[in-house]
Amino acid sequence: MMTAALTRPELTAADRCDRCGAAAQVRAVLPSGGELLFCGHHSRAHSEKLRELAAEIQQG
Repeated sequence: MMTAALTRPELTAADRCDRCGAAAQVRAVLPSGGELLFCGHHSRAHSEKLRELAAEIQQG
């Protein structure tokens, strides 16, 4: 059986933090397949919970 890895596009200047609207610097991909975008401040603020959820963190 062949499995294909889905790739997500690089973050751009148009990507915004889901919490405050600042430029997104981090994408957190959740095990369910959803994703959240965070600025540097909010990625640090939520990093512990994201690790608990086993989110894949991608720096932009």
